[in-house]
Amino acid sequence: MPVQTIRLFGDPVLRTPAEVVTDFDKELRTLVTDLTETMLSAPGIGLAAPQIGVGLRVFTYHVDDEQSGHLINPVLHFPSDEEQDGEEGCLSIPGLKFDCRRRQHVVAHGQNMAGDPVTIEGTELLARCVQHETDHLDGVLFVDRLDAETRKLALKAIREAEWFGQPTPRLKVSPHPMLGRAL
Repeated sequence: MPVQTIRLFGDPVLRTPAEVVTDFDKELRTLVTDLTETMLSAPGIGLAAPQIGVGLRVFTYHVDDEQSGHLINPVLHFPSDEEQDGEEGCLSIPGLKFDCRRRQHVVAHGQNMAGDPVTIEGTELLARCVQHETDHLDGVLFVDRLDAETRKLALKAIREAEWFGQPTPRLKVSPHPMLGRAL
């Protein structure tokens, strides 16, 4: 499967809430494979479908060799109010990282590509990753979660980044025609 183009900050698909997956078919399996290969090639520890221009509630993750996979239609629960502060970046905002507050522990319920129920439970980096990718599915970027001062610095750094304002390359036909979005 081919590595896909990652959409960058400013692309409207990153601000559009993704649709719930209802068809667990070959196209979905191809999407999960493309997400995984694109994430690993980038390299990154997570990638959501909107980041490759597909408006579906799917993400992949690879925090370490024992914590990798995908989740479809995630719903998050937080067993405690404990929080963590830490550096966070995003493949759609390349080269920039900022301290971001997240919940320390997450339990994510969803489905795998066959439609079977799946639960991911994690702390620290896995919890951060699951929250970050689920935010993408809701049209939220990590810079939206920064405190006001850090957010101002982040947006300035984004505007000054070499990639900012560059058009996203378009393909004639999307390999994931769901929702009619072309890459």
